[in-house]
Amino acid sequence: MKIIDLDDSNLPLYLVCLEDWSDEMKEAGDLKETWYKRMRYRGLRVKLAVDDEGTVGGMIQYVPIEHSFVDGKDLYFINCIWVHGYKQGRGDFRRHGMGTALLEAAEADARELGSKGIVAWGILIPVFMRASWFRKHGFRTVDRLGMQALMWKPFSQDAVPPKWIRGKYEPDLVENKVTVSAFCSGWCPAQNMSCERAKRAAAEPQFADKVVFRAFDTFDRADIMRHGVSDALFIDRKRVWTGPPPSYDKIRKLILKRVKRLK
Repeated sequence: MKIIDLDDSNLPLYLVCLEDWSDEMKEAGDLKETWYKRMRYRGLRVKLAVDDEGTVGGMIQYVPIEHSFVDGKDLYFINCIWVHGYKQGRGDFRRHGMGTALLEAAEADARELGSKGIVAWGILIPVFMRASWFRKHGFRTVDRLGMQALMWKPFSQDAVPPKWIRGKYEPDLVENKVTVSAFCSGWCPAQNMSCERAKRAAAEPQFADKVVFRAFDTFDRADIMRHGVSDALFIDRKRVWTGPPPSYDKIRKLILKRVKRLK
């Protein structure tokens, strides 16, 4: 196994998070590509794990924390680390050390770039981006938001702990209409999928003149700070959880439920 930097030959694979076999990924549109084209000039770093046969089985992407959805300074933030674990496509690469190798490579790179530490988000239950996994690799929790822990590993004594940006958004509603609000930064195909599905569902003919769809681009930190959210979906003032992304049918039914309540 070896760790390599992203190049043009692997870019299409990276944009779909190694799931080039998945038709569902097509529902995410080109938002990740747009995000990549903008973020690569703001310090985006991507590394891939390749097995002995030359197959890419894992990836990690990280950015200067000033360009992330977390409040901090002089640190690098891991948007995600992902080792392909499906039987479909390239197969299951878990439990072969790829995740550890990717994390160690990112840490070494961040140190060389002069960062004062590295930060990640972890989920407190045993699913994707497990907080417990980061703890095993020397990270410690500095903030919590629901089931998500913000974790870091400082490299210097003067490093300042990061913190979550707390949500403050309350959608402005339109009288006698259902308001669908989609916030999307573009970095995650799963979140992009939620936004694109909501956009399509809100545009269904049965909802004509009854639903207002609003899209918010949260690529820039200023927009995240203003709204208090990075990637999120609201139907009226109720937040729809997007991890994992809800199906198109579920979003449509949630909109329909609110439409039926209109006077």
